[in-house]
Amino acid sequence: MPGEKSVTDRENGSAKPNVPEDVMEAVRTLLRWTGEDPEREGLLDTPKRVARAWKEYCEGYTEDPSYHLSRIFHEVGGYDEIVMLKDIPFHSHCEHHMAPITGVAHIAYLPGDYVVGISKLARVLHGFARRLQVQERLTAQVADCIWENLHPRGVAVVIEASHGCMTGRGVRTADVMMKTSRMMGVFRDDDKSRKEVLQLMGM
Repeated sequence: MPGEKSVTDRENGSAKPNVPEDVMEAVRTLLRWTGEDPEREGLLDTPKRVARAWKEYCEGYTEDPSYHLSRIFHEVGGYDEIVMLKDIPFHSHCEHHMAPITGVAHIAYLPGDYVVGISKLARVLHGFARRLQVQERLTAQVADCIWENLHPRGVAVVIEASHGCMTGRGVRTADVMMKTSRMMGVFRDDDKSRKEVLQLMGM
């Protein structure tokens, strides 16, 4: 059937994932529409590469970010202050133009009865970032996931990012950073706690 054919090959001794023919033809159509010739030497393998790249860009659709918060630790020696990861780099794509979103996230929480391994906070971020996104939703998803699964006393997420749909097209304004935040629990309700976490983030 049309669209059912797929291509697989081996590179450096490892199998690459199948790429459906209709996906590659869609890339060729886009190349033709921009004025290119998809049959020229430099572009012959581009449809396959683009398809595989987008499968990687959007691998967040195949995972549940909350899974990363399922292993918790109760023995923290009485620690009851802020836990934070600052300047976590991430890469995403906007759902409006499929252009890159590149930035950093600052994630903090005030533990309740337990904590989680710090790398898991970054994994939650990447799980949501590796999808077509808008920054506002990404910020909320990360905060909500931590709030709902760790049951902390507070969660604070601040994201700063540059958007290719603004820097590379349209208004074409470089060096513009968008900043979004979501505060929950004590970081929303208590002004002193909010100021403390923002100061630790360098805000």
